[in-house]
Amino acid sequence: MAKRLQAMGASNYSQGFRVTLHPDMLDRPRRWRQSRRIFVNSMSDLFHPDVPDSFIHEVFRVMVETPWHTYQVLTKRPERLAQMASVLPFSENIWCGTSVESQAVLDRIRWLQETPAAVRFLSCEPLLGALSNLPLDGIHWVIVGGESGPRARPMNVEWAQEIRDQCLLANVAFFFKQWGGVQRTQAGRLLDGRTWDEFPGVRGIAVQGPS
Repeated sequence: MAKRLQAMGASNYSQGFRVTLHPDMLDRPRRWRQSRRIFVNSMSDLFHPDVPDSFIHEVFRVMVETPWHTYQVLTKRPERLAQMASVLPFSENIWCGTSVESQAVLDRIRWLQETPAAVRFLSCEPLLGALSNLPLDGIHWVIVGGESGPRARPMNVEWAQEIRDQCLLANVAFFFKQWGGVQRTQAGRLLDGRTWDEFPGVRGIAVQGPS
């Protein structure tokens, strides 16, 4: 997608997929007066080693100063998040999560558990294998989804069911995003005949999607 946007002449993607800072974007949430749920760095990682500490501090300052928004910060580098946590300002509207796509990266959860985020979440997407015995202490939300695109790797139904059952047992909100696949819209997002749209703070509430 970054290469496509670069080819289209999008100024923010002139460097393609290279880590690039955009300080001019920091004040944009201040201009959005209506509350939004904002996914921070959807095509990057705020805690990438090439992102300076000073820039991370600026991002957190903006999030704290715009409490009418909810920010979801997802990283594959929760160890850096945990190491910086003591010097970062946290507020109730900052949610922090880490990607956990397979058993090989379960250690990321331990780092996330050490952070003082009001909501800590796991993004098991794309789910590439079974995740048994998830350490869910201090975790508030788990998102599960299959890979999509022309070379999508399949997701086993038992993998999704096992994570859901662990969440139900631990009283953790569970969100099933999609089955994915080459034609993800046709695959849908029903798990055992229903949708799972739970969010932190509204446990037990799930919206029934179309059958």
